[in-house]
Amino acid sequence: MDLAGGTLDIYPLYLFEEYGLTVNAAINYGSEVIVEERDDRRVVLRALDINASAEAECISDVCLDGDLSLLARVTRHYLKDFDRGVNISTRNRAPKGSGLGASSCLIITMSGALLHLLGKEPNHYEMVNLASHLEAQIIRIPTGKQDYYPAAFGGVNALWFEPGQDRVEPLGDAARQELNDRVVLSYTGVSHFSALSNWLMIKRYIDDSDHARSNMAAIKQIAQAMYDCIKNGDWRAFADQVDEEWRFRKGLATGVTTTHIDTMMESAKLAGAYSSKICGAGGGGCMITVVPPDKRAAVCEAIQAEGGQILDYEVQAQGLTVEDID
Repeated sequence: MDLAGGTLDIYPLYLFEEYGLTVNAAINYGSEVIVEERDDRRVVLRALDINASAEAECISDVCLDGDLSLLARVTRHYLKDFDRGVNISTRNRAPKGSGLGASSCLIITMSGALLHLLGKEPNHYEMVNLASHLEAQIIRIPTGKQDYYPAAFGGVNALWFEPGQDRVEPLGDAARQELNDRVVLSYTGVSHFSALSNWLMIKRYIDDSDHARSNMAAIKQIAQAMYDCIKNGDWRAFADQVDEEWRFRKGLATGVTTTHIDTMMESAKLAGAYSSKICGAGGGGCMITVVPPDKRAAVCEAIQAEGGQILDYEVQAQGLTVEDID
């Protein structure tokens, strides 16, 4: 659930801005991966949430195209020297096209499971870097990195993207509980493809069209201000920064907002919400709405009346976990 600074996690945009800062939270709409070693060399991939499967005679024969291209590419990378077969079953809880980082979470979860199969300890930073490379190979468009970190680390974090390194700064358990109380998460009912929106933002930034660079600089300042609000426990000011982030993000590219999204946000505000923004690159997917706790029920009703689906979530303290199943 990204709160501020999205798009500043895309290489090399954060270098153009000297550094990037995003603020996000891990929620319990994650991924589950089960890996079973086989006695033969066959590979069976199953995506249970979309009811899709694929099989191959061995690792090198796994097809990198099709509906399971993500599963296939991650499997082939990690198991390229593995001499036995596997059954891999996956499930995503987040709605497809939600803007909640479902594919990024799935890659991190698969990476942890496959490293465990190989008897290797995961290095979370190395996993994130590799995951961003593998996903870029799949979508053929530059991809950001912020969605991988909550899956790996859990919690509420400030993510610093600096020359030569990324850095995860936990913002504490108090922030986790405040977000649970004050933020409504809803699905707009419209799927989106964030990679295309991100590419349009990058192009506009490089061309400096329609004040894209000044808008991006403003989003970075808002991310810094939101970081300060969370650190200081100033949640009313936090709501104002969500509003500001959305105002500037709409200027980054066409299609970030729609009439449907605008209507949903206005209805939420009339019901007592402070502010709203779309998660991810915009255009659809999920929306966060900051509310006074006593207005939560009324705001949820207003969003549902406009066709939104309320997602019952919790900010999750723990990230990737791997365990043996007998």
